[in-house]
Amino acid sequence: MLSVVILISGRGSNMEAILNAKLPLTVKAVISNKASATGLQIARAAGTETRVVDHLAYPSREAFDDALLKTITEYVPDLVVLAGFMRVLTAQFIDQLHGRVINIHPSLLPSFPGLHTHQRAIEAGVKVHGATVHFVTAQLDHGPIIAQAAVPVLAGDDPDALATRVLAQEHILYPNVLRRFASGELAIPWRADPSVLQSAVPRVVQDPTLTTGSASLRAPWN
Repeated sequence: MLSVVILISGRGSNMEAILNAKLPLTVKAVISNKASATGLQIARAAGTETRVVDHLAYPSREAFDDALLKTITEYVPDLVVLAGFMRVLTAQFIDQLHGRVINIHPSLLPSFPGLHTHQRAIEAGVKVHGATVHFVTAQLDHGPIIAQAAVPVLAGDDPDALATRVLAQEHILYPNVLRRFASGELAIPWRADPSVLQSAVPRVVQDPTLTTGSASLRAPWN
């Protein structure tokens, strides 16, 4: 059975959606860089083990990432699932878990990497916005796309209204991606040649499990 470790920094609503989906996988632990993260309480209530690796307790990003990596590897997960984990991971960390770290980002990558994606989408005048699940590489928000869900940008939208609609799609998309990994429909590229991950070009397929108007992108190794 597929095993995962989930990383969070706050409420962890995507983590909660994953736990509530009752997927055919094992969530071995939920780890946060903040002891105050309310998502830890949600995870404990669901019977999931929780850990805290406080980034403020370490003198550098590298020291924190080393401690985080040691904690993760105790659980030997097949995938490390970033679900609102608000730390930029070092290249050394990513290299150690190459092809096993996935993230969900609130935009249709490659558009709007980084922060404030909903405001930027509105300011750019795009008609479609959404969320992307992707493999994590050393370049922030530039890893190969696994799947996407799209929502329209409506007249009169403000960032909060748009964020609410996108988040609703995230709560469908992320569990669906993990279900596909668990079933073997999507492959984990384990120790794939880095050039494979960096150059992968996804193709669009229809995804009936998402709401009308959404689409999924599937990478060519699947």
